[in-house]
Amino acid sequence: MPEPVRPHPSELDQLPDRDPQETAEWRESLDSVAQHAGAHRATYLMRRTLEHAEHSGLALPKLLETDYVNTIPTAAEPEIPGDEAMEARITAWNRWNAAAMVTRGSRFGLGGHIATFASAAWLYETGFQHFFRGKETVGSDGSPEAGDQLYLQGHASPGIYARAFLDGRLSEGDLDRFRQEAGGQGLPSYPHPRRMPWLWEFPTVSMGLGPLSAIYQARFNRYLTSRGIKDTSTSHVWAFLGDGEMDEPESTAALALAGREGLDNLTFVINCNLQRLDGPVRANFKIVQELEAQFRAAGWNVVKSLWGSAWDELLALDTTGALVRRLREVPDAQFQTYATREVAYIREHFFGADPALAEMARLLTDAKIAECFHTSRGGHEPRKVYAAYRAALAHKGAPTVILAQTVKGWTLGAGFESRNANHQMKKLDGAQFRTMRDLLELPIPDSKLDGELVPYVHPGADSPEVRYLQDRRAALGGPAPARRVHPVGLPEPAAKPFEALAKGSGSQEIATTMAFVRLIKDLMRDKESGKRWVPIVPDEARTFGMESLFPSAGIYSPLGQTYDPVDRDQLLYYKEAENGQILNEGITEAGSMADFTAAASAYATHGEPMIPFYIFYSMFGWQRTADQMWALADQLGRGFLIGATAGRTTMTGEGLQHADGHSPLIASTNPAALSYDPAFAYEIGVIVRDGLRRMYGPDPALHEDVFYYLTVYNETKVQPAMPEGVEEGILRGLYRFREGTAPAGGSAAGEGTEAPRVQLLASGTAVHWILEAQQLLADEWGVTADVWSAPSWSELRRDALACDAAQLRGEERTPYVTRALAGAPGPVLAVSDWMRAVPDQISQWVEQDWSSLGTDGFGLSDSREAARRYFGVDAQSIVVAALSRLARRGEVKQETVRQAAEHYGLA
Repeated sequence: MPEPVRPHPSELDQLPDRDPQETAEWRESLDSVAQHAGAHRATYLMRRTLEHAEHSGLALPKLLETDYVNTIPTAAEPEIPGDEAMEARITAWNRWNAAAMVTRGSRFGLGGHIATFASAAWLYETGFQHFFRGKETVGSDGSPEAGDQLYLQGHASPGIYARAFLDGRLSEGDLDRFRQEAGGQGLPSYPHPRRMPWLWEFPTVSMGLGPLSAIYQARFNRYLTSRGIKDTSTSHVWAFLGDGEMDEPESTAALALAGREGLDNLTFVINCNLQRLDGPVRANFKIVQELEAQFRAAGWNVVKSLWGSAWDELLALDTTGALVRRLREVPDAQFQTYATREVAYIREHFFGADPALAEMARLLTDAKIAECFHTSRGGHEPRKVYAAYRAALAHKGAPTVILAQTVKGWTLGAGFESRNANHQMKKLDGAQFRTMRDLLELPIPDSKLDGELVPYVHPGADSPEVRYLQDRRAALGGPAPARRVHPVGLPEPAAKPFEALAKGSGSQEIATTMAFVRLIKDLMRDKESGKRWVPIVPDEARTFGMESLFPSAGIYSPLGQTYDPVDRDQLLYYKEAENGQILNEGITEAGSMADFTAAASAYATHGEPMIPFYIFYSMFGWQRTADQMWALADQLGRGFLIGATAGRTTMTGEGLQHADGHSPLIASTNPAALSYDPAFAYEIGVIVRDGLRRMYGPDPALHEDVFYYLTVYNETKVQPAMPEGVEEGILRGLYRFREGTAPAGGSAAGEGTEAPRVQLLASGTAVHWILEAQQLLADEWGVTADVWSAPSWSELRRDALACDAAQLRGEERTPYVTRALAGAPGPVLAVSDWMRAVPDQISQWVEQDWSSLGTDGFGLSDSREAARRYFGVDAQSIVVAALSRLARRGEVKQETVRQAAEHYGLA
C-alpha cells in the first residue's frame, strides 16, 4: 500500500507566497546539495546562511545554538595592549599563593577551595589588568564615578586574596588567618562585605543570588540615571559564575528582563569547566550549548571562548566539518574523561568515531593531541579572554554572556585536573607543589619546599611585577575589588507626616497598611529626600492601596509608556515613565528583593543613599526569599521591608498558603533585621521615623547597617491618637497602652476581696483582641487586666540577650522587658496572630507567670472571626485563658473557668 502524500511544510504556512516559483527553486537547491554533497554540507550551508541573515539584521528567528567553536576566530583577536609575559608571571604568583593559603589552612581542618580559581585565573586576571574600573575613577569633569561592580565567584576567593597580597593590601599574616575570623582579623571564606567591608562589595557564594543580583544591579544603575540621581552610564556590571551554578533557578530567573531592557552595561562570564561540585554539570549533554540557547532565546549576545590556539591546526584540517560535528556531539562527561586519559584512548574514542577524523589524527602528533585535549581551552589563554571581553563591551543593545571553557584544577597537577572530587580536595602535597612550580616557572628553590609549611612567595614590593600591577590598577581607577562608602547624611524629613499619624484617624477606620502607604506618599513629597524613596512591589500594588502613587510617582520603564492604558480616563491610572519612581516587578518576589538590595546598598555602590521600601504579601517574603534577605544583611543593606496582609487570620478566605503566622520568627534569625509588628498607625510613624534616623540621618557617622521589617494589616480599625511618652516603649518593643480599672460589679474572687489582675500583652492586630478581652474580663468576670502593646518581640529578646552577655563580663544589666513589667501584678498572657514561638522569645526574662496564645499550625479559609475562634485567639478565648491562669494561682475558682468556657461556647 503506497504511503499517503504528505503536504510540504510550506503548504501548511498561513502566510501567502508572492513568488512560489522562487521558493521552489530555493528548496530544490537545498535538496540538490543534500543529494550530491551530503546532509552535513547542506546543514553547514543553512547554518552559515542563517547566521549571515541574523548579522545582516533580517527579521528572522534566531539560531539558538551555534557550532561548538569559538565565536571570535583567532585571526580576528585583537592585540593585548599590555605586557603578556609580565601578566603571566603575576598570574603565576597568584595561583601559587592561593594554593599555599588553602593548603596551610588545612592543617587546622579549615579547608578551602583551590580548583575553581585554578580554572578561572585568567578570566579574573585579564579583567583586573585591562577592564575592571575601580572606585577611584573620575569622569571627564573631574567628578567621582562609581566604577564597575564585580560579582566574583565565591569559591574563587583564595585567588582574589592572593592578588590583594601581591598588590600590598594583605600581608602573609592575613593570608594565614584565612577562615579564622573569631579573633576579628581573619579572612572570611567567601566574599562577605560585612566581614571585610573595605574589600568585598557583593556576597555571592549563595549560588544563584549573584547572577540575579547582578542583573537587577545593572538595571538599578539605569534607574538612577533615568531618575536624575546619578549618571551611571560608565559603570559596567561583571558577574563571574560557574556553569554548575546556572542550575539554580535564580541564576536564569531574570535573563529575559536583561534582554528585554537591553542591559548592555552587564556582562556574565561563565566559567564552563564542565563540573559541578561533585561531578559533571551535564554528563550526557553539553552545558555550553544549553546555556547558549537559553541566553540567545532571552535576547543576550553570546560569545563562546572554548578552545585554545592549539586547536587552530585541528580546525584548519577540518575540511569536511567532521571535527565540528564530533565536538558538538560528544557529551561533557566524555570530554572530562579525555582531559585525564592518554593519547591512545583519545585517538580511539574521539577520532576513531569517523573515518575523516581518523585520517586527520594520522597528521597529528601525540603531543599536539595531548595539548589540545588536556589543557588548551579558551579560558586559559589571555588573548582569547581579552578578545571576548572587548567584544562584550563593544556590543550595544543587549547584555553579553561569555561562555569560557576551562579545565577545573588547571595547573594543580594530574591529581586535581578534571577530577570529580577536586571540590573536596583542600591541599597539595610537596610533589604536587613542585610540579606546579615547574609548570608555572616560578623561581622557588627546592629548599623552600622541604619545610612543614609551603611558603608564600612575593617578588617584592618594588619588583617589576608589583609596579606593573599597581600601575595598571591606577590607570583603571584604583584597586579592585574594593568597597567604598562616601558618607552622605539626609536631612530629617518634616514632622508633619508623622504628626498626622500621631493624631489618629478619629472615627474613620483604616488599616495599618493604608496608614503606612499614606505616610510614605507624604514623605515622597519631601523636597530634600522625597526623590530618594524607591517603592518596590512584586505585583498587586492596588491590593496594598498603592495605586494613588501611580500618577504622581510613575512606574519605571526604560521605554516609558508606548501604549494608551486601558484606565487612562481614571484618576489613578496605570502610568509608566522613563523617570518613574516605582519598581513594579510583576510576580517575582526574588526579583523585587534583588531590586531592594541594589537600592539598599546604593549608599556604598554609588555614594547615593536611597530609601527602598518593598511591600509584599507577608507570607511570600521571608518564607520565599529569606536567603536573599541574609545576603542583604551581608551586603550591609538599609531600608524597609513591609510584610502586608500580615498574620495568620487576617487574610479572609485565602487559606493555608497565604496565611502567614511565622515571618517574624524567621526575621528574628537575621542579626541585621529589626522586626516590628505595629498595632496602630502612630506606632508605624514612630518606627519609620527612627529607622530614617538610624539608617539615613544627618550625621553619617551614626548610620547603622540594619534594615527594618514591619508587618502591616488589611483589617480596618479606628486608629487611636498616640498616648504621651510611649516612643521609647514602641522602639524598644513594649509599653502599657491601657491600664485596667477595677470592675464595677465586684471581684471574681468573691465579695470584699481585691479584684484579680492579669497582664495582657499583644502585638499587631491582636492588640484589638486583648482590648475586647480586657472589657469582658472586667464587665463579666470581675478581673482587672492591663493591656500592653508589644511592637517587637524580637527587639525585646535582642536587648535581653545583650544583657545576658554583659553579665558574663561581670556587668549588671537588667533586660528592658523585665524592667518594664516589674511590679505588674498577676500572670502575663501574651497573644499574637503568630505562632506562639514568636512571643515566647521573651518568656525567660519575664518574672511573672508566663503563658501565650498563638496561631500554630496551618492557616485555613474562613472568616476572621471563625479563624480566630479555631485557633483560640479571639477575645472570648483570651478571657477563658486568663481565668485559667488565675485559677492555677488560686485567685479565681476553677468553676469560673468552666462557666466562662460554656458561656462563650468553647466547652
